[in-house]
Amino acid sequence: MELRHLRYFVAVAEELHFGRAAERLHMTQQPLSQQIRQLEEELGVLLFHRTKRRVQLTEPGKAFLGEVRQILQKADHAVEVARLVAKGESGRLKVGFSGFATYSILPKVLRIFRERFPQVELELEEMTTSAQVQALQDHQIHLGLMIPPVPDATLALELILQEPFVVILPETHYLATQPELALSALANESFILVSRHLEPGYYDQCISLFQQAGFSPKVIQKASQKQTILGLVSAGMGVSLAPASIRNIHRTGVLYTALKTPMSQVDLAAVWRQDESSPILRTFLKVIREIVCG
Repeated sequence: MELRHLRYFVAVAEELHFGRAAERLHMTQQPLSQQIRQLEEELGVLLFHRTKRRVQLTEPGKAFLGEVRQILQKADHAVEVARLVAKGESGRLKVGFSGFATYSILPKVLRIFRERFPQVELELEEMTTSAQVQALQDHQIHLGLMIPPVPDATLALELILQEPFVVILPETHYLATQPELALSALANESFILVSRHLEPGYYDQCISLFQQAGFSPKVIQKASQKQTILGLVSAGMGVSLAPASIRNIHRTGVLYTALKTPMSQVDLAAVWRQDESSPILRTFLKVIREIVCG
């Protein structure tokens, strides 16, 4: 028994006329009659009462019709789902992301993607760069939004955002009124930074900036979360550096000041496995590129 046999049966059952059913199916009446007889023989059940004047469903035929309609509906749905998944418009996508992405490009990407592809199930998890690289290697996520560099040649990387550094100061700090600061002005300050083992590329970039400014920072605290850093700065424990998008976090007790340092930019990259074949990933990357290109 094939799906076409079921479609033939439904057409005859709905028309109760072999001629009209054949026209509807774009075939001639005789082959249609033969297909219905073969279906009845295979089932061992009479589906229609036939006379020269009329065609009627038998009681088994009526019961069969209800079940067949459900089968065909599910088959059509399965075909549509397969097509949507193949086009990257349905299914599941797992995305890891740096906290910095949360305050910059990610909200806009998610809003547009969900508007266009509501049938895609997005599974999001904030993760450090190190954790994202490991999750990609372990096939736990399809895509990571992280701060490069990425020490794995099996991963593809695409730069999606660059933004300048800002200094995070307690609002009572004596430099808080300055519109911008040279990093050297902070040589005697205590710093709160992201832990290197969590964000090695970002941490090393910060240390490089300090070295270019002519000093080694006094790092009194390392943290894994941006909110923790902001809380410690607001408490007067020290100062910190962050990408400029952190300005989107309105935190009582802290001020953000532009950093007057040439080439002081933080990169954000989309990273995925080179052998990743998910159509949804390609669709998600396409939305990111649209936003990046403006």
